[in-house]
Amino acid sequence: MKTITINECAERLLNADNILILMHKSPDGDAIGCAYALAHALRKAGKKAMPVCSDDIPKKYDYITSTLETQDFEPEYIVSVDLADTPLFGDKLIQYKNKVNLCIDHHGSNTGFAEYGYVDSGAGACAQIIKKVIDSMGIEIDKNIANPIFTGIATDTGCFKYSNTSVESYRMAAELLEHGAEGFFINNLMFDTKSRQRLELERFALESMKFYNDGQIAVIFITLDMMESSGAEEGDTEGLSAIPRQIEGVRIGITFREKEKGNFKISMRSSGDIDVSALCKHFGGGGHKAAAGCSITGDINEIEKNVVSLAGTAL
Repeated sequence: MKTITINECAERLLNADNILILMHKSPDGDAIGCAYALAHALRKAGKKAMPVCSDDIPKKYDYITSTLETQDFEPEYIVSVDLADTPLFGDKLIQYKNKVNLCIDHHGSNTGFAEYGYVDSGAGACAQIIKKVIDSMGIEIDKNIANPIFTGIATDTGCFKYSNTSVESYRMAAELLEHGAEGFFINNLMFDTKSRQRLELERFALESMKFYNDGQIAVIFITLDMMESSGAEEGDTEGLSAIPRQIEGVRIGITFREKEKGNFKISMRSSGDIDVSALCKHFGGGGHKAAAGCSITGDINEIEKNVVSLAGTAL
């Protein structure tokens, strides 16, 4: 992948049309915010642009997705946002794994799968980069752009609480509020509103919790049976991986999420003193220093043993 600047990203987008914007599977607020903000900006520039994802977007993001009408076209330019590696494309988008023209990302573990790319691992959210690209394109930010960008920044910084929150994060958030972003509504929806199904799933997760290494490692499980028993949907799982790390004395929080029988998504969180991205890389994953993930197939007891052992070594 050839690294280019923000301005060059903007220039390439303005010179393109029929633009497909790829999100990672199991999309979060940052991926969704980036894709929809960029699509709105490109349409304001007279382009055809459409965000796509292998998985359904959770209903709580309807305030973002409902503002953009579907456009059908034959893709001529492929852009990926908040996407670090091709396995994250998911089944529906894997056909584009060797066709990405431009990658915009903030994961240090980005594998450079695109033709051109801009990666800033110091950005608290990929949405912060997208805002810079939109500004460089000369597109005026309106409510339909401000809301998704604010969502991306707020969700990836944990409502401006995580260690990746920077002065830039706050400044951009303030500017987005000036452009119509509904900060109170978004933060209330993302962080203070929970379905009964989500609360039931949290109860199951807390009951499954285990501690290792004198309480420095905390582990929770989200199984298919828990999902079925609670009635929870995919969107209800967002943010659960933060629970183990919130406990006093815990330095590494690990969440085992069963996606299919024998297949588990592992999410790791730390306070930043331990690089969990390096731990996840050992299992073929990656991410950020304080937040990373990977997928492993096999027996859950063996997987737990291996993951916890590696985490213990890091301590």
